[in-house]
Amino acid sequence: MFRADWLVIQSSVPQGPPYASTAAVLGGTPTVRLDVPIVAVFLLLFLLGAACHIRIYRLNLRRGHKFLISGFLFAFCMARVTTCIMRIIWATRPTNIRISLAATIFVTAGVVLVYLINIVLVQRILRAMQPHTCWHPLFNFAFLVIYALLVVALCLLISFTVQSVYTLDLNQHRIARDVQLYGGTLIAFVAFLPIPLILGGSVVSRNPPKDNFGTGRFGSKVRLLLSTAALLSLGAWFRAGTSYLPPRPRNHPAWYHSKACFYIFGLLIELAVVWLYVIFRVDKRFHVPDGSKGPGDYSAKRPSSEEMQLQETCDGSKTEDEGSNNMPRQGSQDMATRVSDAEIAVKDSNGKVV
Repeated sequence: MFRADWLVIQSSVPQGPPYASTAAVLGGTPTVRLDVPIVAVFLLLFLLGAACHIRIYRLNLRRGHKFLISGFLFAFCMARVTTCIMRIIWATRPTNIRISLAATIFVTAGVVLVYLINIVLVQRILRAMQPHTCWHPLFNFAFLVIYALLVVALCLLISFTVQSVYTLDLNQHRIARDVQLYGGTLIAFVAFLPIPLILGGSVVSRNPPKDNFGTGRFGSKVRLLLSTAALLSLGAWFRAGTSYLPPRPRNHPAWYHSKACFYIFGLLIELAVVWLYVIFRVDKRFHVPDGSKGPGDYSAKRPSSEEMQLQETCDGSKTEDEGSNNMPRQGSQDMATRVSDAEIAVKDSNGKVV
């Protein structure tokens, strides 16, 4: 969560810009002795998660099973690897304001990608429950608005956070804080949104899904998505809720500014989501056929690219076999014609063959 609570001491103007914050932030300033070993473990686990998701994506792509969400999860893991690297650098250079600003931005910017992934997955769940309603253009437009609001909120958070460290104007700091409270609340709302949507869809549609997709039971897909949404909501609302509390001085932080809260409600929750999607094979459970555009497309059986290529190979082999079978017959006819012409040419006057 970005913090715009840059409490400026007017009696002694700090050197800058950029200006260091005098307010406590979540996780505080990292240290080499305590933070670097912890962050190094998270970095390694996120790297392993990235390797798993990109391998799953490539293996599926070879089989004609295109699941782009695995690629997005790989991108998220790499963004978190960058976050860990920036925090380690910050620990080695605690007075560098630009590095601390970059590390703070990466903390919030990366997790937005997972929220978008969950919104895509909940849209597939709802379309399976109520195909005719949830494939409606108005329903699709509502989800596009959610995507757009999330991207706009992220851009506002980044821009106003950067602006706030390059000015001492208290009015600019107040505006930045208001924007960041709005952005953080909106992001937390989007993280929580899959839970009421799924529960509401389950109440409206109590029958089995009309347009199921992927492998496994439909209930297991719902439980997996509810679990990840609950975890992400916990972290997002913790950051959003603490940002509404009065700012605390950097030398006297509150309990929610501790390093334990930072790692538990941040990196640990996100790491759990990454590995839940690996262990329970989200690529198989939430796969839908390419080109799905309306009701019934999710459950429709379409041949994969491998099957189509195999069919084309079989058709080509069949054509070649038919051509090779016709060649001996044509050759025999040509030979018979030549023999007949030779016999006619060597007949004598009595009509006998010489």
